[in-house]
Amino acid sequence: MKRRARRGSSLFGLGIANSLIPVVSAFVIGAIIIAVVGENPWTTYQFMLGQTLFDASGFVKTLHYATPLILTGLAIAVTFKANIFNMGVEGQVLSGAFAAGVVGFTLKGLPAPVHITVCLLVAIAVGMLVALVPAVLKAYFGVNEIVVTLMLNYAIVEILRVLAQTVFRDPTSGYVSTPSVAPSATFTRLFGTSLTLFTPLALVVFVAMYVLFKRSRLGYEITAMGINPGFAEASGMDVRRKIMTIMLISGALSGLAGAGFMLSEKFKYTLDFSGNPGLGWDGMLVALLGGHDPVGIVVAAVLYAALKTGADSISIFSDVPKEITGVIQGLIILLLSIRYFTRTSVVARRRAPTRKSSEEPVRAAQS
Repeated sequence: MKRRARRGSSLFGLGIANSLIPVVSAFVIGAIIIAVVGENPWTTYQFMLGQTLFDASGFVKTLHYATPLILTGLAIAVTFKANIFNMGVEGQVLSGAFAAGVVGFTLKGLPAPVHITVCLLVAIAVGMLVALVPAVLKAYFGVNEIVVTLMLNYAIVEILRVLAQTVFRDPTSGYVSTPSVAPSATFTRLFGTSLTLFTPLALVVFVAMYVLFKRSRLGYEITAMGINPGFAEASGMDVRRKIMTIMLISGALSGLAGAGFMLSEKFKYTLDFSGNPGLGWDGMLVALLGGHDPVGIVVAAVLYAALKTGADSISIFSDVPKEITGVIQGLIILLLSIRYFTRTSVVARRRAPTRKSSEEPVRAAQS
């Protein structure tokens, strides 16, 4: 038991190291770039992080923008951990958001709790429906889910663009958008801040996903599929059914993320609704940075949101271009592709002294 505990703590520390090294390295390289342009890196980072993480109102704003990233990060993690690569989270987010927006401005006269609930349920159903296509192709036909989900993203973007330009276009808007959702379909602000009930809802989902990852049978099966899918199937696990379940969970989380962002921040669907590169793609970085662990994903989402919101503070309080945050984000993505420490290296390091001590009596006898 002690050996297992030590091994678990070693692997936990391994994950932290592999996540911290890219972040620290990216900030160091960013500091060099800031110094080259003639600005003080320390002061710049104070403006960037001080206004977003260590200021009460700034942290609330950061938490607001981190909320959909928590959900998209979890949507990525639940599939990646099972060695299934759902690259279609962005399309599922947009589909869920669009569906929630349509329900939000078409239904009238509903009480706010009922209206919001219907919007969220429809978005979850649509996100699951979009995820169902690659899930069926992967589970029953062996089609590569990476190709299907990537191509599906582009198809969904174009379909929603046409719908926003034609059937559901707001004729009073000067640009392509749907009508705004009704006031009864919007999350109210909490205590006069930018925070809404969407954040507590996302935290409840986080707790549920933590239990699923750490305490449920499905969580252990997901881990087993990720480590050795062939052995998982040989041991009697219904891998096809698990693939379907995992993809549907991912689609539900993505649809909920899109709906929450629609009802708490955007209120209408526009062609740049998800931003650049998009909530789904940002969620992938958050999942990688968090080591596909629910707690790590929450921390990574807050840090990433702080970088996003900190760009405005840089442009206001210093002469450093706000694009430096994009540089740091790109460096984090690049450096995350490197595995600095692996499970094999830890095991080898632990076994090395044992081998050495076991060889000493042999050498002494030979001499």
